[in-house]
Amino acid sequence: MAVTDRARTVSQTRRPAGAGEPAGTGTKGAAGVGLVLALVATVVWSGSFVATRGMADTVPPVQAVFWRWVIAAVAVAPFAARQAWEQRALLRAHLGYVCLATLFGVTLYNTLVHQAGLTTSASNMGMIMAASPVVMALYARLGGERLGARRVFGMLLAAFGVLLLVGDGSLGFDFTAGDLWMFGAALSFATYSALLKRKPAELGGLAFLLATFVLGALMLAPAYAVSVTVQGGFAVTPGAAGMLLYVGVMSSAVAFFAWNKAVAVIGAARAGVVYYLQPVCVAGLGLLLLGERTGPAELLCMALILGGVALGARR
Repeated sequence: MAVTDRARTVSQTRRPAGAGEPAGTGTKGAAGVGLVLALVATVVWSGSFVATRGMADTVPPVQAVFWRWVIAAVAVAPFAARQAWEQRALLRAHLGYVCLATLFGVTLYNTLVHQAGLTTSASNMGMIMAASPVVMALYARLGGERLGARRVFGMLLAAFGVLLLVGDGSLGFDFTAGDLWMFGAALSFATYSALLKRKPAELGGLAFLLATFVLGALMLAPAYAVSVTVQGGFAVTPGAAGMLLYVGVMSSAVAFFAWNKAVAVIGAARAGVVYYLQPVCVAGLGLLLLGERTGPAELLCMALILGGVALGARR
């Protein structure tokens, strides 16, 4: 019996990492959690394009973005303030990195999105943002990450579906100024996602998130003051307040936390493949909230996108 118990003990000691662990702690389980987090962020951000478009006629872009980050900082502070205080020395030591991530992921990206909302539709905003995974994959490849033939094919298939969707079934385009602003936003977001992989491991996710929200509001403060002086303020109607709360709490605090965790678990390139679902989500929300109908051509494009995501999300 003793020999048998000893053999069993040795066998358990030599089990491969992850064997017998709960699904969420093994490699496959962690990858699944990462994909779900990326999907949560994508769905929530899809709603933000509808909210951003809805605010375009009543709230100046810079003012909307400034209050978005003030609200986001207030929303995440109860959960992150203690960690941020404990890691204040780390934040100071990596202040250059945190400022760079804030510039691309908070200040530039969202300002460009709100600026685009003045002259393009919510659907176009979502569809063009779906181009950012291509840049994410390029960044990942430049960083030495092997993408694999299946993931590259899935990415290209999804990108082709997005191009057809933007071009109304063809590859000819007639972009508005808002569309061009959105391409800038897509590049900025992809750069932010690539920077996330360089986040110092010892820096807590909540501390990093709160720091970027606070710094983002501070970076926007001068532009906000100019906007209020030149354009005047905006009326805080129930509709405007509701949309600001959505983009501040859900699209900022919740979605950025989920996206940052997803990139940490599965990488920017793989999370970016899930981001291709953005046009599908926006179209679904457009149908539910705005009554916009989707025709056979759009359904075909969405099938290409979904197929590409299914291939690209797998290892």
